[in-house]
Amino acid sequence: MHVFNLKADSLIYVVDARQALHFKMVFETARRAGWLNEDVKAHQLAFGTVLGQDGKPFKTRAGETVGLATLLDEAETRARAIVAEKNADLDPAEQARVAHAVGIGAIKYADLASDRVKDYVFSWDRMLAMDGNTAPYLQYAYTRIRSIFRKAGIDHAPPAPIVFAEPAERALALAILAFEGVVDAVGRTLEPHRLCGYLYDLATAFSAFYEACPVLSAEPPLRAGRLVLADLTGRTLAQGLELLGIRVVERM
Repeated sequence: MHVFNLKADSLIYVVDARQALHFKMVFETARRAGWLNEDVKAHQLAFGTVLGQDGKPFKTRAGETVGLATLLDEAETRARAIVAEKNADLDPAEQARVAHAVGIGAIKYADLASDRVKDYVFSWDRMLAMDGNTAPYLQYAYTRIRSIFRKAGIDHAPPAPIVFAEPAERALALAILAFEGVVDAVGRTLEPHRLCGYLYDLATAFSAFYEACPVLSAEPPLRAGRLVLADLTGRTLAQGLELLGIRVVERM
């Protein structure tokens, strides 16, 4: 079963059609327990199959599947190795906190980033990759933004007009403006992979902006506007990932 929060007033349950009867009982139990009320809606949706590296479905009876606790522990362990390699200066406690956010986020995102009715291949390397449409890539994009503000000595950008001196600035601004429409569309279609795809496109637009448009070294009018664009990008990434149940981190 997969659960994610799309809006504050809704819970979406994604289940195999064969489990329909069981979840009718679950929904009724939840209503009687007071968890489901007029402000909370529960939906039963079909989803595809998780495949092994050979492209075939995992066989439960053959013992090929991994328990949830083992899966989460392994994700966290692998993520911690990546974090230690990327940022050895983090103290052990901070490494553990970041590894938890990255590892758990990677599993959630891998599930939600695929069209829910299609099958997908389970791959540790793909889930934890620092590039491509993955949670670690989006979390890292957020940390790059926060690094800009740490260097600037401020927490967020003060209000300022944006001067579109480069195409990358306009492209990033348009990507940010698309967020509301994407969230509304996901709410109607119950297809979270659309939000994942949007966040990946936004992070890609920010990367192009970051390479083409110096922020802190820019002249004052450009600098102020570029700080605003970076701030809005970070806020949008954080909010989008929060809707998917994934945390962002300040360093990674």
